[in-house]
Amino acid sequence: MKKVTKLFAVAAIAFVSNVSIAQTVTVGGEAMYPKKDIIDNAVNSKDHTTLVAAVQAAGLVETLKTAGPFTVFAPVNDAFENLPEGTVTTLLKPENKATLSTVLTYHVVAGKLDFNAIAKMIKENKGVATLTTVSGGKLMAMMNGEHNIQLKDENGSLINITTYDVYQSNGVIHVIDRVALPK
Repeated sequence: MKKVTKLFAVAAIAFVSNVSIAQTVTVGGEAMYPKKDIIDNAVNSKDHTTLVAAVQAAGLVETLKTAGPFTVFAPVNDAFENLPEGTVTTLLKPENKATLSTVLTYHVVAGKLDFNAIAKMIKENKGVATLTTVSGGKLMAMMNGEHNIQLKDENGSLINITTYDVYQSNGVIHVIDRVALPK
């Protein structure tokens, strides 16, 4: 009986050690809780107020509250501020809702792709993984060092992921330093 108990204990330890446990990560000065959805976490990040306002203006809140799963590449406020002057104001106008929606959904990939999943795709595809976004556009992902992934949008702009694997109940967020723009 002791051998069987030890065997189960060893098996349980082996199982637990292979399970990825989502950690609470701080983004924009606030905790991002893995049991909350993308929207419920994003609204608390001081670094993502522009993104949240854009998501609301585009009418995408309900979509990003569904089960998903989604991988969101979330630009920080500075990324929006670095767009040409007037771009954000123009995109937020009601008559530009379709364009805004296209830009925002270009930052979303169906599925839950954490760092390890993207890095594996990059390796399997000989250094460059093509991610198809919800808008139908393409983002290219490549390694930039051993533990860094860089994205390239359809216009050739390079985008750095600054915070990886912010797990949500309906996906994962990666914080990025630039706004990715589709063609």
